[in-house]
Amino acid sequence: MDTTADVVIAGGGPNGLLLACELSLAGVRPIVVERLPERSDQPKANGIVGQVVRLLHQRGLSDQDVPMPVFTFGAMVLDLVELDPNPLYGMGIKQPALEELFESRALELGVEIRRGHELAGFTQDADGVTLELTGPGGPYRLRTRYLAGCDGAHSLVRKHAGIAFPGVSSADIVSRIAHVTVPGAVIRTERAEMEVPGVGTFGLYAWHRTERGAYALLPVSPGVLTVGTIEWDVPAPGDDVPMTVEELSQSLARVHGKEVPLASPAGPGPHMLRRLNGRDTRVAASYRDGRVFVAGDAAHVHSAMGAPGLNLGLQDAVNLAWKLAAEIRGWAPPGLLDTYDAERRPAALRVAMHTQAQLALSAPGPAVTALRELFGELLGDEVTRGRIAALMAGSDLAYPMPAPPHPLLGHFLAELPAESASRARPMLLDATGGLRVRHGRVDVVPSEGPDCVLVRPDGYVAWAGGTPDKSLEQALETWFRESLEVPA
Repeated sequence: MDTTADVVIAGGGPNGLLLACELSLAGVRPIVVERLPERSDQPKANGIVGQVVRLLHQRGLSDQDVPMPVFTFGAMVLDLVELDPNPLYGMGIKQPALEELFESRALELGVEIRRGHELAGFTQDADGVTLELTGPGGPYRLRTRYLAGCDGAHSLVRKHAGIAFPGVSSADIVSRIAHVTVPGAVIRTERAEMEVPGVGTFGLYAWHRTERGAYALLPVSPGVLTVGTIEWDVPAPGDDVPMTVEELSQSLARVHGKEVPLASPAGPGPHMLRRLNGRDTRVAASYRDGRVFVAGDAAHVHSAMGAPGLNLGLQDAVNLAWKLAAEIRGWAPPGLLDTYDAERRPAALRVAMHTQAQLALSAPGPAVTALRELFGELLGDEVTRGRIAALMAGSDLAYPMPAPPHPLLGHFLAELPAESASRARPMLLDATGGLRVRHGRVDVVPSEGPDCVLVRPDGYVAWAGGTPDKSLEQALETWFRESLEVPA
């Protein structure tokens, strides 16, 4: 049997790699096992939208920290230009590049990444988890204190742990997406439009709904676009029939109403070309089974409308990492690991709700058209736009905190001192100039703000107030088993 590891992460995608980085920052050395022998270059997500963009900026992993002026909700325009504050941030990075970024940081931090190693099964007991793996040298066992499943929607970790995956399936929906060229088209990215001679002008960067379905066009490189369609109640080939550009062209013609010439891009690729028959919206019944945890797509799947997947999964990783590290390093307060499920499952349920709502708003039919007319009127109200933007960002959900009420309590705090935030350190922003902590688990940072603020490593506020009192002591004990040092 291989030597014992503190944490083994099954899955070397963005969620697993960020979890490894965060564990390393907290003083734990994880092992990542990934069945693919090399990092995947298959095109998937084109960027990140949501609150995690600001957290990645804190970690020094993104220089993009500007809110998005326009987005969409249910194929309707969400105008955020005059929204103040605007909580919806975006990071324009393709998933292969994101994985490369996280892997580079993980290797810098000393993370061991075993590519070409596949998890086949595991058993757990009171002291740890024994993994059955297959690597380039054949089968072997690995003992670990904890196992984190970041192994996707068909997660072996989730299934083997016996964690239920309840939700709903919509069999009548067919989605198609591909990288294509449009012969003769003139693409004007500065005006967010594409003109096709003899056909008309198309808007870019957003979903557009018609009475026959929805479509979207997104430029990805000079002359190449990602084109996607969604159709309801239209027969589609089975999963065993390869997707073609011609099939997408026919789907776009049905949805848009006019034929649009599409062709495969030149060059080696890889080029996206896939069909999805049906839609699943599911959230794991629990994010934990003993010493086994699930995160990312292993814990939740949903419609991709609004690009919420990475925002949700990466925040799972950041939430779990510092709590798991505290347990391993021996100072975790009682019940700390249980708060991972208590905080992240409600976040996933909200994403499941709003993606289903967006899909319903994009469906064809006169009843939906009437609903969209009403919803469009509501979007004219700034308060409504702000609520939708916060919902999409994931910033509308406050974690439950056992502390006196405060506007910041339970919310993510984006503006933090760079040194502590980049190292994922908990911090006490001290507005009094005289606070000290006993065990050094929390960085005390001078603050010019009106209030003192206790911030967890994931950026969420655990306590805030003008005068440090017994409730601050309780918060320090609850989250960090820490206390204030009383001057002699």
